[in-house]
Amino acid sequence: MAMGLVLLAPAQVLAAPTSRRLTFAVFRNGARIGEHRMSIVGQADGVTASSDVSMLVKVGPVPVYRYTHRAVEQWRAGRFASLETSTNGGGKIQRVSARRTDAGVVIDTGKSRITAPSGAAPLTHWNAAVLDGPLFNPQDGKMLSITARRAGREAVKLADGRSIQSTRWSLRGDTQIDNWYDGADTWAALRGKLPDGSMMEYRRL
Repeated sequence: MAMGLVLLAPAQVLAAPTSRRLTFAVFRNGARIGEHRMSIVGQADGVTASSDVSMLVKVGPVPVYRYTHRAVEQWRAGRFASLETSTNGGGKIQRVSARRTDAGVVIDTGKSRITAPSGAAPLTHWNAAVLDGPLFNPQDGKMLSITARRAGREAVKLADGRSIQSTRWSLRGDTQIDNWYDGADTWAALRGKLPDGSMMEYRRL
């Protein structure tokens, strides 16, 4: 439900020191199903981004699908360094471990291991700087075939009903997702189509 081949691309560099917490209300077809919490701490020479996602889909009062996802992402000297994730989607457990090495980004799922380009980064959405570089899925460890396009500034709605001017990035290919980033380049919202055709939205709290 969670939700490429060059040397290190300049856009992959984490541009600015950062320390913040982000919380999103998550909606499926307009119904709130959970939250996505992030903690991003450190300076540009050493940033840790931690994610904790919990969702529950119901049909009426009956729970039909539970999803949890936890991730810890490390950046060193402004470049992606490592990622550890654990996902439980409807009882299916997936784990991904990724490390940037001299040979490239080694991505291990416990069932397979690949070496991605040294400029590869996980599609964890919070860092717009990576979107036009090679990306991999942090849930299953697979490389993604995506075209990313900066689509200009527009108003986007937050969870409290306020609208703010944000820059939209449109991702098309293996995913159908739009992300919005506010004037400080902080992730503000997401909208994307799930494999079953339903629509998922993130609205920042």
